[in-house]
Amino acid sequence: MAPRQTPTIRQRRFGAELRRLREAAGMSGPAAAELLGSDRTMISNIEAGRFGVSEDRLRRLASIYECDDPELINCLAAMTGGRKSGWWDEYRGKIPPGFLDISELEHDAVRLRTAQTAHLPGLFQTEDHARAAFELPVPPLPRLEVELRVAHRMARQSVVCGENATPYTGVIHEAALRMQLGSREIAHRQLLHLLDACERPNVTLRVIPFAAGGFALLDTSLLYMEAANPHLDTVQMDAPTGPVFIDSPTQLANFRTRLDLAEQTALTQTETRDLIHSIAKEL
Repeated sequence: MAPRQTPTIRQRRFGAELRRLREAAGMSGPAAAELLGSDRTMISNIEAGRFGVSEDRLRRLASIYECDDPELINCLAAMTGGRKSGWWDEYRGKIPPGFLDISELEHDAVRLRTAQTAHLPGLFQTEDHARAAFELPVPPLPRLEVELRVAHRMARQSVVCGENATPYTGVIHEAALRMQLGSREIAHRQLLHLLDACERPNVTLRVIPFAAGGFALLDTSLLYMEAANPHLDTVQMDAPTGPVFIDSPTQLANFRTRLDLAEQTALTQTETRDLIHSIAKEL
């Protein structure tokens, strides 16, 4: 079996969970490989996402590690086998791979949560707003890459507006609503687009107003992707070098708590719509 040269974040996430199960069992990689009847390097390659694993072998590993969580085992089993192609694969090699990892994780999530302080959620940006955001980097991106990133961002939105739309809860700071990217006209259309999004049955958008003062995620913007089993949740945060992915159980628990607190600070959905309307009228 040839190793993967560039495993996706989902493949690495699968391997990381197997590593946690092995470490919880107090077992070394070579010892696990011996019980599995495989090469000594097999376990480290699986845990790094370089090698795939069959469902049969996954269930054998879970038995070796004495994992007593059948729901987690079933979720991991669903991640085995060959990587299934997604719509995002058409952008592979054209835009940074981290953007494609976000798409794949969103596609597999059972619920999405976000908190945004300076930018509007990518899943609810208009094409013009997204283009204006991608034109901000210094030095500027080539025009072709800007357009590819915009097209990719628009395609991502199918996860919340297509068939079997994923439940989405977003907390947005008032500062992000008042940020006029591109022009006043673009900003106005963007706010109207957000109001339309608020009407979708799977979407909950709530604003934290300036008057609320400090809140639990004041210094952070993040996308929390809930998996079918909480052990497989992933958080994505932005960094100057690209998306950063977090899957540490301790950090995930911390982010869940901070999101809960931020949502408690936010306006109600009715108050949120009223505030967005008010800001839109000012433009």
